[in-house]
Amino acid sequence: MSNRIVFLKLFAVSLLWGCNYVASAYLLRDFSPIFLSYSRLVLTSLFLLSIAMIHRKMRRPTKGEWLVLLFAGLFGTLFNQFFYFIGLQSSTAGNASLIIALSPIATTFLARLFLGEAVTARKLTGAGLALTGVVFIVLLGEGGAFGVSSGDLILLLAMLALSVSLLFIRKLSLTMPSYDITILATVIGTLLMTPAAVWEASQGHLHVSLHASMWIVLSLVAIFGQGLAGFWWNQGISAVGASASSMFMNIPPFVAIVVAYFVLGDAIRASQIVGGMLIVTGVFVANGEKKRRSPKPLAHQA
Repeated sequence: MSNRIVFLKLFAVSLLWGCNYVASAYLLRDFSPIFLSYSRLVLTSLFLLSIAMIHRKMRRPTKGEWLVLLFAGLFGTLFNQFFYFIGLQSSTAGNASLIIALSPIATTFLARLFLGEAVTARKLTGAGLALTGVVFIVLLGEGGAFGVSSGDLILLLAMLALSVSLLFIRKLSLTMPSYDITILATVIGTLLMTPAAVWEASQGHLHVSLHASMWIVLSLVAIFGQGLAGFWWNQGISAVGASASSMFMNIPPFVAIVVAYFVLGDAIRASQIVGGMLIVTGVFVANGEKKRRSPKPLAHQA
């Protein structure tokens, strides 16, 4: 596969992931949050498992790997998706995309805290810029009014859950292919989400759309926006490396803001633009150092 095709696929992934935020906000108009999260995960898992059955390349994980996969699914799928959809109800697609974009920075400091990894001056500078950007987004609302949105705070929990899962994925990537990690962590997280979906229904909070168009959008998001995009991302980091691929991760937040403006009618706020530029610059600065480690597996986008 030529580099040109690889870069086109990576660009397509960044567009798909940017549109995912808008599609999620749109679907929340006609689905309850936990059911929406669960049904999307079920569809994505079925797609991933069908691919696995066709290729038959997966190996059985060891007992130790199963345990790490359990925690990766717990934080990366269950907690991340639960907080993401709950938070998005009281926030915007643009804010969600920008807050989730902070996850590489959060992962760096969690790795320092729990794994003892060094944090360089460059990473500290990048973290400072990114955190300043989050302050702009979370504290400045419509018309520049000062206030904190509960939705944005819950989205911060989703971002932290994703960041924690990346630590487990990093450990798994030392012994397992990213292909296997992506499929197994997603399926495990989906199974863990089942009790939450049952609880939502038992409490009378379940709402399911009766419109075929909504289910079509949901299916497209699950299969293309999550499943296919994940495979293309893995192909990209295998072909051109993590550093080149990571540059495309700066695109989704701005795709989400622009698409949300046209599709959902969300206003584009100055705080989003300033905060977004600070976050993207911070992530770029922090990740700009040359890395000699092997490429990381897929970091699921919301």
